[in-house]
Amino acid sequence: MSRREKIEQMLAAEPGDTFLRYSLAMELDKEGNHEASLALFAELTHDEPAYVPAYFMAAQQLVRLTRFEEARTLLRSGIETATRQQDLHAAGEMNEFLKSFGQA
Repeated sequence: MSRREKIEQMLAAEPGDTFLRYSLAMELDKEGNHEASLALFAELTHDEPAYVPAYFMAAQQLVRLTRFEEARTLLRSGIETATRQQDLHAAGEMNEFLKSFGQA
């Protein structure tokens, strides 16, 4: 059984588990199933907007896919969310990443 299959099995038992949903999105990215991965990240940022790692990982994936404008939008939302939570470390990391590929 693959790691993805194990996560899917656990997720079937606990469909609302944020970390399992995040883990599945990460596994799908590793497998190259980017649209499914990004869809899961989008669901997470909608359903669990306080879960900051989803913004950052989805944005990194979007940059790898050269979808820069989508990544910029997501990072800006993630930075706002992290700042509201006073998670300055995460906000700073996302801001640096945003600067690394240009904000224009």
